Parts: sequence; structure tokens; C-alpha cells
Amino acid sequence: MSLSWLLIKVVSALILPPLVLVLLGVCGVLIMRRYRFIGQCLVVLAVGLLLLLSTGAGSRLLVAPLEQRSLPLMPLEQRSLPLMPLVTVDAQAIVILGGSRLYAAPEQAGSDLPGAQTLLRLRYGAQLQRQTGLPLLVSGGAPDGAAESEAMLMARSLREDFRVPVKWLEAGSEDTAQNALASARHLKNAGVSRILLVTDSMHMPRAKAMFKRVGLEVIAAPTAFIAQKPLSVDDFIPTANALRDSHYALHEWIGLLWYRLKYGREG
Repeated sequence: MSLSWLLIKVVSALILPPLVLVLLGVCGVLIMRRYRFIGQCLVVLAVGLLLLLSTGAGSRLLVAPLEQRSLPLMPLEQRSLPLMPLVTVDAQAIVILGGSRLYAAPEQAGSDLPGAQTLLRLRYGAQLQRQTGLPLLVSGGAPDGAAESEAMLMARSLREDFRVPVKWLEAGSEDTAQNALASARHLKNAGVSRILLVTDSMHMPRAKAMFKRVGLEVIAAPTAFIAQKPLSVDDFIPTANALRDSHYALHEWIGLLWYRLKYGREG
């Protein structure tokens, strides 16, 4: 298991909901005897933010601005027709980024599988490959110490489940910046400089910035848009799914800030 990956996991847990809100509430309770008003405000703030971020309406405040930064590749009038040809794209390859895994699936003799988040990316990447005929690169390592990298799981799924060939595997990266750097080596060695990049719409701003930083021209091909549904009554009812979306969006906003600080304007 990578120490840097574990450290990022711990720091992320401490600064993202729900744990950061639990800690804020506990802090309020601890200081309430001495600073009653401040303690009460902290508890109310923690509970209020937890409820807000646990609703679809609240999570949309964080999700929608990220998704609006990456428009769908296909014109809106064509999105309901998945077999229609794409608008012409001058790309040389398709890159699909890993995002999650399902550990030790018993129905697969204990083998790991691509997680739901990754499957959405694979589905769209396979569709693009069939429509364009471009070669595919899959990117994702195993920083958690798993026996197989995410890239290996993704390549197997593309070949066996989607009947799509994979040309390159980038299996050593631990984060988005490393995805870009390691993928660029494979692509540039093959004379590829312009790519279709497939990842979640929320992750696309950060991913696109990193791939451009390593000298690749990027055509964004985002998928997994989740803030497109019109608001309804159930979007004001707290759910675990909405809190998960808020967590993901905050992770991306903080990631964008961190990359900007670390890499400057390029990030």
C-alpha cells in the first residue's frame, strides 16, 4: 500500500463531510460550558450543513458549477440517440481514467471488478471507440496494494463485457496528476498528441488541466452528469446518495485548489 495514497485518504476524511461536520459538532459540545453561545453556533452549523449537503438540492450547489465547466461532447439534440455519429473530432486516441473498484466479488471467484463509477466511464469510452475507431488507453494503478491495477480491471471489462480492444495500459499511477504524466509517456511514444478524455463530468476540470499540463491537446468527453434532473420534492429529503455527491464535489473543488497552488496557472 502506498504511504502517500494512505495519507491523502486520511487528510481527505478529516476535511470532507461527514467527518469534518462531526468534528465541528463535537468541538461545539466541548466548548459549550465555557463559551455557550459559540458552542451552540458550532453545533447548529454542523447539523445544518450536514442536513443541507445530504439533500439533492444542497449537493447541486456544489455539483452543478463543476458539471457546467465540461459540456457534453455530443450536441444536446443527439444525446438521446446513442447510435448517431459523433460530431467530427480530430483526435488520435481515447483515454479512460479509472475511478473505483469493487473488491473480491464472490460471484467472480473473489476477483476485483471495476466499480460503478468506473463502469460508467467504460461504457461511454466503449461507445466512443465504436463510433470513432480510435485506439484506447486505460489509466489507473493500485495504490491500495491490490493484486491487480484498475487499468487491468478496466481492460478486461472492455474486452470481455464491451467487446472493445485496448491498446495501452497505464497501471502505475496513484492520482490524477500521475494519470496524466504516465499516460502521456505511452501516447507520445506512439506519436499521439490529441486525445478524447473520458471521465466523470465533475472530475473533468481537474483531469483536463493535468493532461494539458503534460503537453497533450484534450477534447473533453465527460460522462456521469448527475445535476441535470429538474428539482423535485424528493431533492429536499436528506439521503446518503446526496451526501456522497456533496463529498465528491467538495473533493474536486479542493483538488482544483490544491493543483492550482501546486502547479500554478497550469493546474
